[in-house]
Amino acid sequence: MRLARVSLGAPPRRWQVRVPGSKSITNRAILLAALATGESTLRAPLLADDTRVMAAALQALGASVRLRDGRDWVVGGLAGPPTTGAELWCGMAGTVGRFLLPALAAGRGRFRIDAHEQLRRRPLAPVLDALRAQGARIDGEALPLTLTASGLAGGELAVDTSASSQFLSGLLIAAPFARTATTLRFETLVSRPYLELTVDAMRAFGVEPIIGDGAITVEPAVYRATELAVEPDASTASYFLARAAITGTTAALPGLDLSRSHQGDLELARLLARMGCAVVETGTLELTGPARLRGIEVDMSGSSDVFMTLACVAPFAESATTIEGIGHARAKESDRVAATAENLRRLGIAVDEGRDHLRVHPGAPRPARLPTYDDHRIAMAFALIGARVPVELEDPDVVAKTCPTFWELWRRTGATVELVEGAPA
Repeated sequence: MRLARVSLGAPPRRWQVRVPGSKSITNRAILLAALATGESTLRAPLLADDTRVMAAALQALGASVRLRDGRDWVVGGLAGPPTTGAELWCGMAGTVGRFLLPALAAGRGRFRIDAHEQLRRRPLAPVLDALRAQGARIDGEALPLTLTASGLAGGELAVDTSASSQFLSGLLIAAPFARTATTLRFETLVSRPYLELTVDAMRAFGVEPIIGDGAITVEPAVYRATELAVEPDASTASYFLARAAITGTTAALPGLDLSRSHQGDLELARLLARMGCAVVETGTLELTGPARLRGIEVDMSGSSDVFMTLACVAPFAESATTIEGIGHARAKESDRVAATAENLRRLGIAVDEGRDHLRVHPGAPRPARLPTYDDHRIAMAFALIGARVPVELEDPDVVAKTCPTFWELWRRTGATVELVEGAPA
């Protein structure tokens, strides 16, 4: 088994890292580019497992995707939804499975869709229900399944968004191709900022959703090719901001703008400021860790992908930190609430765990070997503990899902990282 041995090393007082492009923006943009008329350019997209899976699926549907100068994607669009069937693989990417299905249903043909066992276990019913209500024939209740598409009827639909905003985003992306206007109604919406990323991307490709109170309406329209610069990934940035918080150093992350970005995971910078960090923005997001961190109480229902980051900062605060609104994170790549609690306990940290919350008490972590639960965000979050005590992380290559260069970037913070072969636990 591969292990990452992570320890403090010699952190400089100030350091800079440019994190790779946003996965969320990349997978929205490349899908919209493939559905658009004309040739689009995505500048500095994320090149990682999840986005390459999306690119491969779109190529299988007939779109052209080529890498230019080793950093930009040029995408030749289909001028609408797919019209010939295909067999498609979604890997472990929720944005692929949940976004592709509506786009396929808006077209014509018979599609067979499968995924990694991890994604097969994740909820899909809200998307399937909404597509069936619009005339799609779907054989199956979870991946793998077969979809026979003959276009979408549109109309008014209620969407259950209590588990994920991805259901709403996928349906929204496909809505312009429906035969009549589509109104998507919802009540409890988790991770709302991700819906804003979807709306931003649709606007960039020429479609303007009409946003109301608990509803979004989309008129029939076409997507037009464009050129789009992809922001650095705020979720990945969270680990570097948190490392500065723990080590009392200054992290500079160019390309991230707290005042302009709709990436909800940038909320972590504001939460770290509440814990005592100094945040400065002058075109580059900078965070400096304090001499002492204080605990906070926070609802992270809008930024649950980085609650693990905050949970790994929490042991080093002077008082307990309570994180609420994270119950839906139990149905991600792993049960992230349980996994985070278990790993903190392995480190000797006291944790109170509820269905929808964690309370992390101050403590001195002890060296430990930690599982990563086949979850890239667990691996990256718990690398933070190495800022104070050495840790071994199992299956470190899982970070390739969204940040293949993570361990190289981590070394730039002053951390020591050894990737070695180790005996099974």
